[in-house]
Amino acid sequence: MNLITIFKRFTTILAIVFSAGSFAADIQINADSNDLAIHGYDAVSYFSNSGPVRGKSKYSVSYKDAIYHFSSTSNRDAFRANPEKYAPQFGGYCAMGVALNKKLDVDPLAWRVVDGKLYLNLNKQVQKKWLEDVPGNITTAERNWFGIHNLTVAQLDDE
Repeated sequence: MNLITIFKRFTTILAIVFSAGSFAADIQINADSNDLAIHGYDAVSYFSNSGPVRGKSKYSVSYKDAIYHFSSTSNRDAFRANPEKYAPQFGGYCAMGVALNKKLDVDPLAWRVVDGKLYLNLNKQVQKKWLEDVPGNITTAERNWFGIHNLTVAQLDDE
C-alpha cells in the first residue's frame, strides 16, 4: 500500500468518526441512542381525537438532530410545517421531572395536551402527581428549563 492510499483511508475514517458525533440529538432533546424521539411515537397524533400512535420510519423528520416518526405523510408534513406546535415541551423530557430540576425519560402513553402544548411524563403514577397542579407544575418547569436545558442528564444527576 502506498502512502497516498493510507492517507486517503485515514482521512475517510476521521471524517466518519467526527461526522457521526455531529448527528447526535441536541442536548435539549430526549432521544434514545439512535436519536429517536418520543420512543417512536407520532407527535402529531397526540393532538388528534384518537390519541398517540406509533410512527413508522418511512414517515420521518429530523428536528433538532432528533428523529421523529409519524403514522402518515399528512402527520409528517404537519410536523415539518410547524414543529414547535407539535414537539413535546421540555424537549420531550418528563414535565414533572423538569419541575423537579431533572431530565427524566418518559412513557409516551403518560401525556396531556394543555393549552395546545404536549407534555409527557415518566409514567402514569408521576403523571397523576403532575395533574394535581398542572398550572403550577408547568410554571415551575418553564422556570427550571432555562437553567437545565443545556445540561446533560449526567450533569444533573451529579448535582
